[in-house]
Amino acid sequence: MSNQFDFLKEKIKDFPTQSGVYLMKSSSDKIIYVGKAKNIRSRVKSYFLDSRDHSAKTRALVHNIHEIEYLLTKTEVEAFLLEASLIKKHRPKYNIRLKDDKTYPYIQLTWQDDFPRLYLSRKVKRDGSLYFGPYTSGGAVFGTIRFLNRLFKIRDCTDHMFKTRTRPCMTHQIGRCTAPCVNLISKEDYRSDVEGAKDFLKGRSKKLIKDLEKKMKQAADEEKFEVAAKMRDSMFAIKNIIEKQTVINELSEKDQDVVSYYGDERGVLVETLHVRSGRVIGHRPHFLPNINPLSPDEDPREWLASFLNQYYEDNFIPDEVLLGTDLGGDIHKLLQDVLKERSDQVVAVRFATDNKGQALVEMATQNAKAHFDKYVSKDEEKKKGLDEIQAKLHLPNRPTRIECFDISHFQGSETVASQVVFEDGVPSRDHYRRYKIRTVSGIDDFASMYEVLKRRFAHEEYEEPQLIVVDGGKGQLSMAVKILEEIGKTHIPVVGLAKARTLSDFKSDEVQSTEERFFLPNRSNPVVFKTNSEAYQILTGLRDEAHRFAITYHRKLREQNSLESELDYVVGLGEKRKKILLQKFQTIDEIRQAEVDEIAALRSFNRVLAERILLQLNEAESGSDEDKSEDLLKS
Repeated sequence: MSNQFDFLKEKIKDFPTQSGVYLMKSSSDKIIYVGKAKNIRSRVKSYFLDSRDHSAKTRALVHNIHEIEYLLTKTEVEAFLLEASLIKKHRPKYNIRLKDDKTYPYIQLTWQDDFPRLYLSRKVKRDGSLYFGPYTSGGAVFGTIRFLNRLFKIRDCTDHMFKTRTRPCMTHQIGRCTAPCVNLISKEDYRSDVEGAKDFLKGRSKKLIKDLEKKMKQAADEEKFEVAAKMRDSMFAIKNIIEKQTVINELSEKDQDVVSYYGDERGVLVETLHVRSGRVIGHRPHFLPNINPLSPDEDPREWLASFLNQYYEDNFIPDEVLLGTDLGGDIHKLLQDVLKERSDQVVAVRFATDNKGQALVEMATQNAKAHFDKYVSKDEEKKKGLDEIQAKLHLPNRPTRIECFDISHFQGSETVASQVVFEDGVPSRDHYRRYKIRTVSGIDDFASMYEVLKRRFAHEEYEEPQLIVVDGGKGQLSMAVKILEEIGKTHIPVVGLAKARTLSDFKSDEVQSTEERFFLPNRSNPVVFKTNSEAYQILTGLRDEAHRFAITYHRKLREQNSLESELDYVVGLGEKRKKILLQKFQTIDEIRQAEVDEIAALRSFNRVLAERILLQLNEAESGSDEDKSEDLLKS
């Protein structure tokens, strides 16, 4: 260790003094820490100074450093942006990491389109659209979109359907759409209707209600009483929704995020309060178990800045980020520059000193306190479950990372496998993997599992699990043990999970599942957990998730193959053209409904081929209908 320490100290002397990102690696070549620096040499050198000035976490990090690499950037802002991307990609052990990878839903208004529409989106992109949110649930977003579509008669069809329609759809016939697809409304009038939805989403409720009231009176004066009644009902509906929102400042037009935190030696909960045009529309808590905000070793300026950098990589960036902690002028300025780079607009990052700002921060802090106990108890419950798994399965360490593999096939064809990962007892979806089996034909679960495990452990950059779970009893378990021996991974524990089965009705031979049983190598009797225990929920949840993930992938491949097989009969449609066609259209029905000119316009296509494709698919559909008719007659 001393020789490696001295080697790194000498190596650092040749590091550049430019801004950039440094990557610290372990002896297994895994990235364990990512940092950014204005001066790489100076920053990295500080880790190798007197260790008495370092926190326990920093000392543990330095002890495990085997290699250091760096990536240069032109500016410190670029370094900050790159740091967030690398942390998200590699999930280093010693970095602040946002464990809640759930992407919250937004309402996307495609303002750049001639005839905009509303979508649910979980990513904020630079595509000209307007984004509103984040909201707490997809159900709330769908409900709001449905309400706005009906109120302002906004189209709800896909862009493909919109471009190919030749007559109004049923939505127009029942009075819920103005049919812009067939030019029954001008772009200007349609956009005027969508402006109302935009005003509602931006919180301009007074303006919206005033406009509706004006239209209602005008309709009443013209004796259009049904129209006036609909306007009246719309006003009541909007007022009802608005009354449920907490009003902070009705005069504000700004979008704000208010960030505060609360915690102790068990961790810290960072609360983000979303204020849109003076109204609180929601909040988002993040629990960081490895941060003790009460410790003098933990500098909030470092971990909070890292949190904000990662948080705003994928989320909506407001006009202002209000903080309850003073990060210092340099970090405030750096964060402002980073957020401006990401959003293409000036973003204010400020420490709340005024009364209104402090009141908002206090609200965020109270929410953080309220949610802290819930997250701590949940985290502690997961740890107890993992400790029980360790004790009952006789594992050398707490299984903080568990991997489960599942094989899926349909009558021996299209064999696929899934790899599902739980970290600290919860799904780590970034680490899920799907495998299409390459070397096995027919049904051979042993060979399929061998290929999957071999391919999985060829990736040494992935952290090794403390436990592998296989779906099955003693046979599948012994198969997994043999495979691990062949690939040199016998140090990784493995357990088989299977249902015990009993004959509940001997006359009908109906088989009913009872308890889950867990099999260990070289042990005849299974291990049983209580069904209401956290350990049981973790292991069975992992198995069920692996099965779901494999089945979903298998179904997707079968649908793709079904689609491709129908296209195989089209003369002149080779693999390259087929690929282009499938990139444009996702299903057979979409291709059938497409216009000849739309297909002919694709690269390397022509009108003759387009007509041939539609003729072939429509003939196949009519033939299928005839087959169904014959089957019905036979039955």
